[in-house]
Amino acid sequence: MTPLAPAPPTKQHTVVDSPYGPLTLVATDGVLSALYMTDQRHRPPEETFGVPDPEPFGEAVRQLTEYFAGDRTAFDLPLHLHGTPFQRSVWAELLKIPYGETRTYGELAEELGKPGASRAVGLANGKNPVGIIVPCHRVIGASGSLTGYGGGLDRKQRLLAFESGGTGEEAQALF
Repeated sequence: MTPLAPAPPTKQHTVVDSPYGPLTLVATDGVLSALYMTDQRHRPPEETFGVPDPEPFGEAVRQLTEYFAGDRTAFDLPLHLHGTPFQRSVWAELLKIPYGETRTYGELAEELGKPGASRAVGLANGKNPVGIIVPCHRVIGASGSLTGYGGGLDRKQRLLAFESGGTGEEAQALF
């Protein structure tokens, strides 16, 4: 008897509004696997997002709504993150950055025990498939400058300002 190949993963997606524009949520086998902003760098083609279906996203939408209302500072969602082992280790480290705080790429590399890998950390950070929830916006350059962000520097600035309790203009003055 020949073993059957495993079934391909089931994907669904939905689009929700946010203060930062529409967010596309993607689930793989019912678990959140992506959150993409419009015009996001490394955003895959829409045909890879699966069928439109809001069903698997109720808890994610609830927690995002609480976050944008200022009532949530950390997410508690199962995630299905696709990436290399190194990328997943960087994304796990991102989840440890507290709300309202930032880290540099070098600091993340140090935390991973790879002090010379700040560039590799930056590349992995840029490929984070679940923006906002896995807070890649909280990573800044060594000089304290706002550096690349897949969702655009304006969104990064606005997210950091929001988390620090200020406006985008106030965040620009901070960095």
